[in-house]
Amino acid sequence: MVAMLGAAGWFGYDAWHLKQLDHARTDSVAAARKTVESMFSYDFNSVDKALPKVADDLSGGFKDDYLKLVNESIAPGAKEKQLTVIASTQAGGVIDVDTKHAKVLLFLNQMTTSKDNPQATASGSRVRVDLDKSGDRWLVSEVTPI
Repeated sequence: MVAMLGAAGWFGYDAWHLKQLDHARTDSVAAARKTVESMFSYDFNSVDKALPKVADDLSGGFKDDYLKLVNESIAPGAKEKQLTVIASTQAGGVIDVDTKHAKVLLFLNQMTTSKDNPQATASGSRVRVDLDKSGDRWLVSEVTPI
């Protein structure tokens, strides 16, 4: 009887844990897609307001580094060249995940226009996105081009 209860408890925990991992997979990819698209999309008219809002979805030192990059490079360059960039993820998948951390691979496309080149130009890239769970949210802790 005790063995049956122990086995039932083990199988119950295992089922619960697998469900948590499934949620982590789904939620981390969704968070990575949303955040990375926001990080890499901007319009020169609103870059000062739009990109700093993305920092709410970033964590730790990466958040500070991102804000510094926005303020010192991206925003001034976008205004000077009158850049409009629209990023979209074409595909994404989990590289590694547990209930607190995830590594996600995204295939990212960007369409860019500028005052010198009003015809949109397309570029593609792959990025690895590291995320950490904070409460009930997945926050991006690093984005690495691959």
